[in-house]
Amino acid sequence: MELKIHARNVDVTPRLQDHVEKKVSRLDRYLPNIDEVRVDLAIEKRKQGQDQCIAQLTVRNTRGVILRSEEKKQSDIYAALDMALDKMYRQIQRYKGKRKRRGGRAAAAEVEAEFASVEPVPLDVLPEEDEEKMSIVRRKRVTLVPMTEEEAIDQMELLGHSFFIFYNAETAKMGVLYRREDGNYGVLEPEV
Repeated sequence: MELKIHARNVDVTPRLQDHVEKKVSRLDRYLPNIDEVRVDLAIEKRKQGQDQCIAQLTVRNTRGVILRSEEKKQSDIYAALDMALDKMYRQIQRYKGKRKRRGGRAAAAEVEAEFASVEPVPLDVLPEEDEEKMSIVRRKRVTLVPMTEEEAIDQMELLGHSFFIFYNAETAKMGVLYRREDGNYGVLEPEV
């Protein structure tokens, strides 16, 4: 397993690096075939109140699966990393459950063989609620009208949604506009 630590506005001290390596090295106990783990650590300066520590984990395994978790609401980088790891454990548990539920008996046997060599995720980090089977309950067709990004923002705000699909008149591509947690906007532009 290759570990990459990226830091922004954070001094990666030997103590912090040891903490990251110790915590992240446990992930391969719960998920087999981890190829790479990327840890992004950052401290954002805030005008109001304390600085905000951000820890993001990205795990890639040899099958091409990418799992990601992030914690932003901590004032201590160590606490942010621990919370992001707890979220990663939940992601791993959810991934294992989905792999077991999909496919027939042959697929279930293959999944059992793959996960036989790993430990179960620690019980204290499992979600309390029972995970229900998710299904699509509504399908809606939308007519796309060419518009600028500013017009798409206005339309999204008028509808009261947190995202909006639009056809960008400037780039002649489809896009998904979304509201970010920091109050700004982002645009997803698919490439085929």
